[in-house]
Amino acid sequence: MNTRVAAIADLEGRIGHSFTDRDLLERALTHGSVVKGKVGVRDNERLEFLGDRVLNLIVAEAIMERLPDASEGQLSKLMNQLVNYQVCAVAGRAAGLRDALRVDAGATKVGVRDNDRVLGDACEALIAALYIDAGLPMARTFVLTFWAEALEHLDTPAKDPKTLLQEWAMARGLAVPIYEVIKTEGPAHEPTFTIQVQVTGLPPSTAKAGSKREAEKLAAAMMFERLEDQ
Repeated sequence: MNTRVAAIADLEGRIGHSFTDRDLLERALTHGSVVKGKVGVRDNERLEFLGDRVLNLIVAEAIMERLPDASEGQLSKLMNQLVNYQVCAVAGRAAGLRDALRVDAGATKVGVRDNDRVLGDACEALIAALYIDAGLPMARTFVLTFWAEALEHLDTPAKDPKTLLQEWAMARGLAVPIYEVIKTEGPAHEPTFTIQVQVTGLPPSTAKAGSKREAEKLAAAMMFERLEDQ
């Protein structure tokens, strides 16, 4: 069994569904870099379109059920927090999408598998594929499983990891964290940034993402999690 076949088996194990339509699953996992210049090969963009709508429906149902007295404005704000490419990327990583993706070798070399927007799009495509292959209940199970933690803390304002790290440093009389771009890879329309964060007296933390802001947040989160474990 090759690496990607094993990754797909792991993905299906994590989501609790074995696809009847294997071509549908393969399409959900196919990045646009694979289809360039090829006839008969389809990427996951159309499925992403459908998956976004299915995800919005499921999350809207979930937050209305959990917060029966919330206003339309509050619900809209929560939707924006719960349905975006960053949150989808987190869910996709947890489901095992990273290694299951079908990506062109050149795109793999520049870190496309670690690009949050790519992973987020693939997560939405996977939701659509689940909806088509097994119906809305299966898609709902996936979303409620991989969005469970976020849904449990709807009434708790989430602090940005950068804010948490800065507050930690300032409470100890340290200088504010310093963020530095270590490397920029990939094409101009789909770059990947490697960011390093430094706090006086601590080993630096490094993270990679499809935007500088997201890479900074990931690096800060990694450092803050390390501090909590000490």
